[in-house]
Amino acid sequence: MDFHFEKSLRLLNASEYQAVFDESRLKVSTAELLFLARKNNLGRARLGLVIAKKNVRLSVQRNRVKRVVRETFRLHQYKLQGIDIIVLARRGLSDIDNKQLHETCNQLWYQLEKRAEKRFRQQEG
Repeated sequence: MDFHFEKSLRLLNASEYQAVFDESRLKVSTAELLFLARKNNLGRARLGLVIAKKNVRLSVQRNRVKRVVRETFRLHQYKLQGIDIIVLARRGLSDIDNKQLHETCNQLWYQLEKRAEKRFRQQEG
């Protein structure tokens, strides 16, 4: 297994982001993070990040959040095949430490994986 975070694993332009916003069928969230997802037909998961300055003021904090989210995505990407995902930051995200952020992200990836399995199995059946 290759665990790199390559360009092909990212949402790259506005139309790809807009497609997820418009057609997101899966949502998992906590008070600090929201994951929106939709099925793609690429056979691989792709990630987009929306970490607004309004919600996470300092650039150091925004970069830390992006780094942790990308890292946890990289480790879970093989369980999320064929899904486009956008991660949105909410207020208060900069107040949690790295350990708690890792735990939150891992929990949300797990929830998303389970919901995606259930949703897409129902659509196929």
